[in-house]
Amino acid sequence: MSRRVLLAALTGLGVLLLGLTPVPPAAADGPGVGAPWVVTLGDSYISGEAGRWAGSSNASSARADALGATAYFDNASGNGEAITRCHRSRSAQAHIGGGVQSLNLACSGATTATTTGDNFKPGLDFYDDGAGRVGQARALQQAAATRNVTMVVVSIGGNDFNFASIVQSCVVNFLYSPSWWKDYCYDDSSVTANFTAANVSAVRTRIAAALQNVRTAMRNAGYTDSSWTLLVQTYPSPIPRASGFRYAQSGYPRQSTGGCGFWDADANWANDTALPTINNTVRAAATASGLANIKVLDLAAAFNGRRLCENTVGLYEERGIANWTSPGAVDQTEWINQIRTVSTCCSNSPYYIQESLHPNYWAQLATRSCVRMAYNGGAPRSGTCSIAGTGLTGGEPRMRLQ
Repeated sequence: MSRRVLLAALTGLGVLLLGLTPVPPAAADGPGVGAPWVVTLGDSYISGEAGRWAGSSNASSARADALGATAYFDNASGNGEAITRCHRSRSAQAHIGGGVQSLNLACSGATTATTTGDNFKPGLDFYDDGAGRVGQARALQQAAATRNVTMVVVSIGGNDFNFASIVQSCVVNFLYSPSWWKDYCYDDSSVTANFTAANVSAVRTRIAAALQNVRTAMRNAGYTDSSWTLLVQTYPSPIPRASGFRYAQSGYPRQSTGGCGFWDADANWANDTALPTINNTVRAAATASGLANIKVLDLAAAFNGRRLCENTVGLYEERGIANWTSPGAVDQTEWINQIRTVSTCCSNSPYYIQESLHPNYWAQLATRSCVRMAYNGGAPRSGTCSIAGTGLTGGEPRMRLQ
């Protein structure tokens, strides 16, 4: 090989590596210096859980596979996860672009406080085991010291209300009770315990303290409170009310086909009671935190019309659409991932059970659009996110922030 050819090859390799490897911030960057950064903190509804999938198909996973098996790879080498099962997808909302750098520190399964069970789940605290495992507030403090962080976006509280166990109770009750003797989850003691006045108050206090930890992290990193904005987001409705389902509640197709095993009454309760209670608690916590630089991104109805099992959308095979790249796929397929059970059982399955009932690829790009509008060119604002039309613009669903 000639020297000229070798140099050309090495140059091409260098360009390729620059495209795949995140460029670290300049050493001189820090509070108020350098390109602006957006950092996301919190749980699965902001980390990017289910971001691999654009819609759902029971016939072939390939139809909906937008990002492939490396969807959640976020470590420095790009060959795995920085924290196992945090599921920080490449479609996550943090990456708004337009000259704004981004860092996703959120983790699927996170609560306000760090947990160290089978899978490490950093919370919005200053946990530090001395071996590199730190809480999200600590991670933010470390990152912000060498980046010009102008907005921090937080989604937290759902897991403090035991979101996953509530969903499990609803699906189990649907599958194991007959239609003539329905066993609802909304009145199960294990579910109602999460929504007592005492527990709501306790969760509100924990969320407020977590938001104060974010402020402390930024102060410790050298920021004044007025030099950055905290954007707190609420949770979206993942399933419709009873009248909006495309599968009847009799028999098993609602779960076996649609992956949305809720009785009508439980679906109504989820939309009319559970979701508003959680979101009102998040809003109340934002107020109780005392932060003056706080804004709220309302996502409660952001995906209405594209929710799991909603009668306005369908599976790829139901709609006669080839795959996620087909024209119109974004408008005719679901933006919320199926509740999968049997299909996650095998080691070669591409699905994770933890992806169930989470905003998928379409929804994450949609939320990214709303976060970009909330960033507002560096003058962040509050707003309500909703679908603005059909088709894609700049590769993202058409959204509005009002």
